[in-house]
Amino acid sequence: MTADTDLIKLYSGRILALATDIPHHTRLESPQATVKKRAPLCGSTVTVDLDVQDGRIVAFGQDVKACALGQAAAAVTGAAVIGRTLFEMQTARDQMRTMLKNNGPVPAAPFEGFEVLEPARDYKNRHASILLSLDATVEAFEQVMQSDCA
Repeated sequence: MTADTDLIKLYSGRILALATDIPHHTRLESPQATVKKRAPLCGSTVTVDLDVQDGRIVAFGQDVKACALGQAAAAVTGAAVIGRTLFEMQTARDQMRTMLKNNGPVPAAPFEGFEVLEPARDYKNRHASILLSLDATVEAFEQVMQSDCA
């Protein structure tokens, strides 16, 4: 394959569709936690707000300023995040990291939508942007849990 063909495969119609339809793209007014993450190589940023009740995410908002791959990842995260536990979010993040960096399997349900990003494995400079939403969500969730224990 040529470099142009690889890029066309990477920026598939499905990825571009996800990038334009990000669930929970509005910030929360008074979240329990807010975390902003930035990918140093490309400058993409994702800010996540969340509320947790009884150990599960009950409200989620995100502001995504990222490339199409980061936006698509944020869309998959946003579609699956409500009702998830900290363990589920950590597992999704770890499985996604393994999928990208070690050719691991696609994250388990309800995060199987990340399979659309399998072609990005070969683009290491895009991995940080793809992981932003998951990383920010896990960090925000951990902040809530730490404040509940304090």
